[in-house]
Amino acid sequence: MSYEITRPGKYSLALDTPVMPAAGTVGFGDNYKKLVNYEKLGAVVTNPVTIEKWNPATGTRLVSLDAGVLVHTGLPNPGLNRVVKQYRAVWAKLPVPVIMHLVGTTVDHMERAGRRLDEVEQIDAVEIGLNDDISEDDAFALIEAAAKMEKPVLVRLPFYDTYRIAETVVEAGADALIVSGAPRGTARDNHSGKLVSGRVYGPLVKPMTLRMVGRLRRQIAKEIPIIGSGGIHSPQDARDFIEAGAVAVQVDTATWVQPRMLERIARDLGGWITTRDANAMSDEWHPDMGDTEAIQRRESQRGDAKDKS
Repeated sequence: MSYEITRPGKYSLALDTPVMPAAGTVGFGDNYKKLVNYEKLGAVVTNPVTIEKWNPATGTRLVSLDAGVLVHTGLPNPGLNRVVKQYRAVWAKLPVPVIMHLVGTTVDHMERAGRRLDEVEQIDAVEIGLNDDISEDDAFALIEAAAKMEKPVLVRLPFYDTYRIAETVVEAGADALIVSGAPRGTARDNHSGKLVSGRVYGPLVKPMTLRMVGRLRRQIAKEIPIIGSGGIHSPQDARDFIEAGAVAVQVDTATWVQPRMLERIARDLGGWITTRDANAMSDEWHPDMGDTEAIQRRESQRGDAKDKS
C-alpha cells in the first residue's frame, strides 16, 4: 500500500509506511541506524537546517517536566551547503525517502535554499518550519518562495497560529501541512535555579494537536494532506491521528526515550506486526514481532520438536 503525503501532482511524494521521525529527532539520518530498522519507516526527516551556520543555544538546554521535557537547543547546524556536503552520501544509502527540514527565515534565504536543494537528488521533499507569531503576509511570502522549487513542500505550522496560518500557506503553494510544531513554554531548571524557555514535548501535547488535526481536516481542502505530530508515544496514539484525518504521523520524543518505539509504531501502521497466536507461550511472541520473525520462530520450534522425537 502507498500513502501519498503531498497533494497530487508531478512531484508528489508517496511513502510505503505513514510513519516518520519528526525533525530534530534522529539527526541527519545516521544517528539511529543501529537502533531502528529504517526500512520499516516511511521517510527520514532531518534535523532543522538554515542557509547560514547557527550555533547552539547557551545555558540550560533541557529541563525535565512532570509529564515531558522542555528543550532549548537553538537549532544548531553548520549551514545548508555543509550539511549537503557531509550527508549526501548517507542519504543516498538510506532505504526510504529523505525530507529536509528547512527553517523559514527570509524570502531570499528560501529562494537560495530552493535552488540549492533542487540540485540535490538525494532529497525527496522539503519541510518548512515556520516561526511562532509569524504574520500571514510573511508566511505567504516564505512559502511562495519555497514553492518555486521542484520538490514537494511540506509546511510545519506553528502551534499557536495553526488555524490562522493554514489556509494562507496552502494558497501560497504548500503541498502538505504538518500539525504542528511543539508549543513553547517556560520551566525552572532545578540545577541553575533559573527560568528557561523552550519547546515542550510529551504525552500531554497529543490531545491538543489531535484536536487541531480534526478541526483542520474539516477546514482545509481535502486534496491537501495533513500530517499529525506531537505527543505520539504508542501505536494507538498514531492511529488516533489517522482517525482524526491525518494521512501520516511524525514521532518525536518517544524515540529518545524508547528508540524502538518509532519502529514499532511504523510496523503497526504499516501492517508489519503479527498478532499473537491463541496458544502462544509468553516467550514465543512480543509486541514488535513481524511476520518474518514469527515464521522463523515457528519453523525453529517445529525443528526442535522433530529432533526431540
